[in-house]
Amino acid sequence: MPFTPGMEAVGEVIALGPGVTDRKVGEVVGYASGPMGSYTEEQILPANKVVPVPPSISPSIAASVMLKGMTAQYLLRRCFKVEPGHTILVQAAAGGVGSLLCQWANSLGATVIGTVSTKEKAAQAKDDGCHHVIIYKEEDFAARVNEITSGNGVDVVYDSVGKDTFQGSLACLKTRGYMVCFGQSSGTPDPFPLSVLAPKSLFLTRPSLMQYTATRGELLETAGEVFANIASGVLRVRVNHTYPLSQAAQAHADLESRKTSGSVVLLP
Repeated sequence: MPFTPGMEAVGEVIALGPGVTDRKVGEVVGYASGPMGSYTEEQILPANKVVPVPPSISPSIAASVMLKGMTAQYLLRRCFKVEPGHTILVQAAAGGVGSLLCQWANSLGATVIGTVSTKEKAAQAKDDGCHHVIIYKEEDFAARVNEITSGNGVDVVYDSVGKDTFQGSLACLKTRGYMVCFGQSSGTPDPFPLSVLAPKSLFLTRPSLMQYTATRGELLETAGEVFANIASGVLRVRVNHTYPLSQAAQAHADLESRKTSGSVVLLP
């Protein structure tokens, strides 16, 4: 302490530091993935970390999608480039990033398989473009993927769950398939010998958004594609809950007790 959480925000530029010429006072901008400290009414940010938010997108929508949307962009377009005809598996398909991955991949012409925990989440995943939804609490997802793909496996798995799904995700891949482990909500996967990848010559990566938006050009391109897909209707963003900034603690309590769904936005 003192500690101010938060790694993404959208707001209006109220002042410029010396030498800043590509931003202007009154402009709406956003940022994601750092620096920490967005749970504030005002924040000082490096000019090269913020991106302009198009007038067609509301600040609440933009704030809710910056981190998740840019994550979906680099995963689908650069980490493994999804193209028409690919078959992909999205773990936690009804989650924040999972929902966007399903919508975006479907628009790219991929066959999307998603895993979820409940029937309610299965309905959302279907609505988001999943062609096949697996409720992993009711059936073995790896066996079901094998059945769906007629034993061929998927081109890529996007896995943010980690420990609980890691081995099963590897089993879902086709020869020379890509395992993209971009999170570990259930814990870090157990260590394993590299020889496990050899029978199918699998690729394994543990990417991070910060390395995929390291340059100003990459950041602008990534955010720009997210905003363009929202504006065109490819991506639908669910802001189901808003709280005053003064109730940030309550927002966290509701998140932890699973009382929320979709995105949660704090309003200063």
